[in-house]
Amino acid sequence: MSDVAAIEGFVKKFENLKSEIAKVIIGQDEVVSQILISIFSGGHSLLIGVPGLAKTLMVNTIAQALGLDFKRIQFTPDLMPSDILGSEILDEDRHFKFIKGPIFANIILADEINRTPPKTQAALLEAMQERSVTVAGHHYKLDLPYFVLATQNPIEQEGTYPLPEAQLDRFMFAINLDYPSYDEEVQVVKATTTDNKVTVNALFSAQNIVDIQNLIRRIPVADNVIEYAVTMVGKTRPSSDAAPDLVKTYIDWGAGPRASQNLILAAKTHAAIHGKFSPDIENVQAVAQSILRHRIIKNYKAEAEGVTEEQIIKSLF
Repeated sequence: MSDVAAIEGFVKKFENLKSEIAKVIIGQDEVVSQILISIFSGGHSLLIGVPGLAKTLMVNTIAQALGLDFKRIQFTPDLMPSDILGSEILDEDRHFKFIKGPIFANIILADEINRTPPKTQAALLEAMQERSVTVAGHHYKLDLPYFVLATQNPIEQEGTYPLPEAQLDRFMFAINLDYPSYDEEVQVVKATTTDNKVTVNALFSAQNIVDIQNLIRRIPVADNVIEYAVTMVGKTRPSSDAAPDLVKTYIDWGAGPRASQNLILAAKTHAAIHGKFSPDIENVQAVAQSILRHRIIKNYKAEAEGVTEEQIIKSLF
């Protein structure tokens, strides 16, 4: 099948996928789209939202619709790296045997990732970056596709360990999850307080998704679009001559090259799901908020004056 036909087929399957997910998840269209863009681009996502907004249910439903293996890890202050990677035990024949931990799945929900100490957060880093883990000197490859969706609770700051910048940078998207609207909440309550069971059909397989990730990487991008993305990321750095006044005044630290790479990859996927065969500047702008939000570090003045990341990113367009 040619790449053009493959993208046309992907557009149809993507629409079906969204309606399959909508059987369970009411509203939150934008959030679901961004999680799917992240999966098809081969990146990871950080979901930021208060408790009770169906983050776990959303990821579970997406995993079912994609036909992928799903595991949830609840991060707690006493969680050890071996609890997520797995550990070696002595079997009845007195041989060491490796028991795989929950990290061996296609989609990992790292629930409340900022609840656990840096030592355990670091155990996730190798898996996220290298798609492999090392335990007791042995190297284990993870099954592809591999996607980490971490959730972070923005309100409870006691007993949490803020994610270091190097780890935040590993996430392609930081997605803000808001409360549902009044009508959506009425529908949610109606749907979840009866005994109706909804079946979510698997529309993809692991191999389909890997093929689509490769297809998206083959999408050509015009030089001016790449230059636009790199220029936009360059403007987030306060030391750069191109940085607007808003950045120079309110930002301590800007985004690195990983942001430029992710902007282009996500723009390719965004273009593909809308039936376009090459991304343009609008596609880059459509994904910029979620890609740059967690990569720019505001200074005290920005906090004091209530300047948001959204306003700063908007000024870069």
